[in-house]
Amino acid sequence: MSGSDSRRPVRRRTFVLGAAAAPAALAGPLAVPAAAAAFGYTDDGSHYVVDTGAALVFKVAKATGDLTSLLYRGVEYQGYGGMNSHVESGLGSSTVTVAQSGATILISVTHGTLRHYYAARSGENNVYLWTHKADASVSATRYIVRVKAGRFLNDEPDSYTYTDRTVEASDVFAKPDGQTRSKHYSRLRVMDYDYVGWAAGGVGLWMVRSNHEKASGGPFYRSLLRHQSADGGGLYEILYYGQNQTEAQRFGLQGPYVIAFTDGGAPSSALFARNLTTAWADRLGIAGYVASGGRGRVAGAGITGRDTAYPYTVGLANAAAQYWGSARASDGSFSIAGVLPGTYTLTVHKSELAVYSTQVTVSAGETTTLNPIAVPASNDPANARAIWRVNDWTGTPSGFKNADLMTYAHPSDVRAAAWTGNVVIGSGSETSAFPCYLWKDVNSGLLVYFRLTAAQAAAAHTLRIGVTTAYANGRPQVVVNDAWTSAVPSPPAQPSTRSLTNGSYRGNNHTFAYSVPASAWLTDTSRYNVLRIDVVSGSGAASFLSAGTAIDAVDLLD
Repeated sequence: MSGSDSRRPVRRRTFVLGAAAAPAALAGPLAVPAAAAAFGYTDDGSHYVVDTGAALVFKVAKATGDLTSLLYRGVEYQGYGGMNSHVESGLGSSTVTVAQSGATILISVTHGTLRHYYAARSGENNVYLWTHKADASVSATRYIVRVKAGRFLNDEPDSYTYTDRTVEASDVFAKPDGQTRSKHYSRLRVMDYDYVGWAAGGVGLWMVRSNHEKASGGPFYRSLLRHQSADGGGLYEILYYGQNQTEAQRFGLQGPYVIAFTDGGAPSSALFARNLTTAWADRLGIAGYVASGGRGRVAGAGITGRDTAYPYTVGLANAAAQYWGSARASDGSFSIAGVLPGTYTLTVHKSELAVYSTQVTVSAGETTTLNPIAVPASNDPANARAIWRVNDWTGTPSGFKNADLMTYAHPSDVRAAAWTGNVVIGSGSETSAFPCYLWKDVNSGLLVYFRLTAAQAAAAHTLRIGVTTAYANGRPQVVVNDAWTSAVPSPPAQPSTRSLTNGSYRGNNHTFAYSVPASAWLTDTSRYNVLRIDVVSGSGAASFLSAGTAIDAVDLLD
């Protein structure tokens, strides 16, 4: 929930709209064809050319299945750097066929075991896409629309911002003013958006996402959505991405996802994954396609034991598919439709923290109805009595220092507050002073000052540190009053790729618990006890790529 107060989270579906300036090519009256052509397709020898019968004409290369032209109102939008739009970075040699059935044209692309499809509907300025991935012969799966330079301009977090100063790897950049930009910095989790794109000069170009049932990472996953650079722009539908991934890859059909042109407004909500009716696609013979009649629904009567200050999300997942839905704020009821038959793990999340799980079975054409789910108080760590607590347990670092910035900026960004500094319990600024991330090379050795009563100092206590992810096996070791040092804990399972520096704190939530003996505390109640939190690991590089971890909450139990 970075970027907003975790107690007042934004739950609406949203989209990314670039701060666009009208390019010179579009500043005047829009170029339009002299007369609208009829719906249909032609073969120019190298491409199948599809006229939607509206304002969009697109071309697909017969040799590769690449999308080589997106001509809208007579203006070309496809292409930057000599590259086409395509699956992954281009499939290469493929078998491409076309067929028309009434008001639908379907182009089918076969590349080894992978199948990809483009569809057009008469009178619509949309390109519908499906991708069926049967195995790992294509390492990652995305579709990227390569948008011509100058058509849309923006300076959003996920923009390269026309600068050549590299901060990290080859994909994080810095502006002259010290602000950072990267295609990774989308701000948004998958569940937060229905579409991404830009608008300028009375034209909107959008990528409407699919339901991600065969993707991985769950509802809170962040991935590439779009980018801009001096060479042009890219709109992504990420079907599987290994960056900071918490799940194994799923295989099967993903889609439809939609390239949609508009007159500058938002795409029609009828295209959104939760609303799209594809009855017209039922008869197209798309590999792996399952019509609505072959799917089921899960309906929950409610969730009790919730902390109503936070939103709750219910997820379904197995090795073959994933789904999610929001629980109603008033009573926790939920409904998740369009689910493929099978047995799933149902997980209830308070914000992003899993607090309950069970198994459910879904059958085609049926609704699995669940009685109200009771979340045991012990499942939410926030219910444990604490002497002191820094931040609440939400499965996110929201509220900590710099947490609101880290989903759309690099830690070195000029807007970031100092990553060092100590924390005093009772000061009223405990959470805002505590860095959301700790790194071995940057701010390891964070000091937390606190007082105990005589009764508290006479007893042993459990110290808990919750984390949301880690890089290079970074994990906390603690020292109390320079008198007691914890053992080095074993690292929990976490993604092995970059995370903290490319806009994501989402990994596997884990709680470290340290049993601190009474002998470690100061008996003089007027003095501050001092807790030191070190980051330990034998891995990692330097600076912000040294071993690190993202913090969820820290507390000392009564």
